[in-house]
Amino acid sequence: MEDKNLDFISNEMMTLIRRASLDKKHGGLDRSSYTLLCHLSKHGNIGVKALAEGLGLDTSTISRQTSVLEQKGYIERIPDPQDGRSSYFQITEAGSRKLAEARKIRLDRYEQIFKDWSPQECRTFGDMLARLNRTLDE
Repeated sequence: MEDKNLDFISNEMMTLIRRASLDKKHGGLDRSSYTLLCHLSKHGNIGVKALAEGLGLDTSTISRQTSVLEQKGYIERIPDPQDGRSSYFQITEAGSRKLAEARKIRLDRYEQIFKDWSPQECRTFGDMLARLNRTLDE
């Protein structure tokens, strides 16, 4: 079998995931809250089941996460006018502001992280990450 440096990649992935999970101090939103707010911001009103499918999580996890964001006033539950038993979530003005603040802080952080990288190196890295994410989605 061809040596693909899988042990090296495994160790680097573990380090990246551990360090990336420290992002809460960079914008005041933990990874799951940031991800959920980004998804709602991009896709608009969406229900629990669709959120779960879109993020690859189970509905109980989404329910817990949306409950926290709802308590903070970052999202609101909107009743479905066609089905009184279901509802949708939408990002609030406060949620949009918090997301914009967190995004700016994160992008500023990435600006520092990649300050010595050329635009082409950043593009290549982004392309490789996108390829990895597509493969993980399969």
